[in-house]
Amino acid sequence: MSFSIQALIKKYDAPVPRYTSYPTVPYWSQTPTPVQWTQHISSTLSQKDSTWSLYLHIPFCETLCTFCGCNTAITKDHKKEQPYVDLLIAEFEIYLKLVPELRARPCRQIHLGGGTPTFLSASELTRLLTAIMGRIKKNDSEFEGSVEVDPRRTNLEQLKAMLKCGITRISLGVQDFNPEVQKLVNRIQPFEITKKMTEEARSLGYKSVNFDLIYGLAKQTEESFEQTIDQTLSLKPDRIALYSFALVPWIKPAQKLFKDEDLPQPHLKRALYEMARQKLISGGYDEIGMDHFARPQDGLAKAFKSQKLHRNFMGYTDQRTDVLLGLGVSSISETLHSFHQNEKVLNLYEEQIKSGTLATFRGHVLTEEDKQDRVQILQFMTLSQVELKVDQLTDAKEFLKEMLEDGLVEIQGQILKLTDLGRPFLRNACLFFDRRYRTQKPQAKTFSQAI
Repeated sequence: MSFSIQALIKKYDAPVPRYTSYPTVPYWSQTPTPVQWTQHISSTLSQKDSTWSLYLHIPFCETLCTFCGCNTAITKDHKKEQPYVDLLIAEFEIYLKLVPELRARPCRQIHLGGGTPTFLSASELTRLLTAIMGRIKKNDSEFEGSVEVDPRRTNLEQLKAMLKCGITRISLGVQDFNPEVQKLVNRIQPFEITKKMTEEARSLGYKSVNFDLIYGLAKQTEESFEQTIDQTLSLKPDRIALYSFALVPWIKPAQKLFKDEDLPQPHLKRALYEMARQKLISGGYDEIGMDHFARPQDGLAKAFKSQKLHRNFMGYTDQRTDVLLGLGVSSISETLHSFHQNEKVLNLYEEQIKSGTLATFRGHVLTEEDKQDRVQILQFMTLSQVELKVDQLTDAKEFLKEMLEDGLVEIQGQILKLTDLGRPFLRNACLFFDRRYRTQKPQAKTFSQAI
């Protein structure tokens, strides 16, 4: 990596949002009432040709991966499966009673995330998916069912059960194949396990097999991570999420176990990404957004080329819907008008659902300014360019002055474009549209670093 790039990283490696939503969660203020929230779902789905998607959060993991920033419950007690599936089904029934449009409008996607969705047995996965699928309307040619799996905790019976219920895309948590790195992040997962699961999923008929990788983990080197990329390429996943390790020990105390000297410095961390990027592109993958890669025939690559790529709380997706409904503890939902998050503590979530009410923890009703900013940030995050309003031009040239001078962004007429040199700093450039951040910068540690 050249000295100039190192200097840019040093200059711009600041804590900034990842913009999977706008406003970002720390700036949520006005939580919608239960009536407001359900009305927002109804009014959004009442629009012609509106569609929705469903996210099911399974929080349980048998062991803690120390890099993880998700809402999890660490347990080996599988007696928790049946009561939790009951809660998910009950929560969905509450929504179906309050929002009849959920039955009338087609659901385009169901995604199971976690935690570890395959903590659930094949029978409980079948019970959950059968109950949900039997209550929704879907167009089979447009519908996609997807799931995140831990290859260490997933068996053939679970794969068969999910496929039979309509799950056709599977994302394997890999992170890194190096044994030393795996030991430090408390996730021992030999290459052979991932290889076997990849082959089993394909032989069963899964349409898309995806890998999740993380760069910037403790003890990663360019040499060791290059081997991980080579091993990944040998298995030819259809889609790869290459995430930057988000160091947020003030949120996830387990990350305090990492020693500063074991974590790659920002310019070395970025070098890991650039190495992986070059190898993946040379291996036939298209780069999508700031951290995804896909084979040209994959839906994500097609969406990117046709400028239909979308971004929400699940990251980049080729499924653009008007409503994302999240079920389960801590799940986040969104409509055109507001956001809603469920209770983050399992027993509190359980109490609310058993009482027959929505398990609201917090949310945000979007202002007209929020909606305008949300559209521009989404366009910039998915297209790497966005049209500026006339009254934004002078402000953009001033706010982005250094990024313009450094060649990271450029303004052509009224179009703001991210340059190839500016790819690592997409989140930094999005700050221009983030009026809430600009008005009130966080005083405490809130976001992960840009690099």
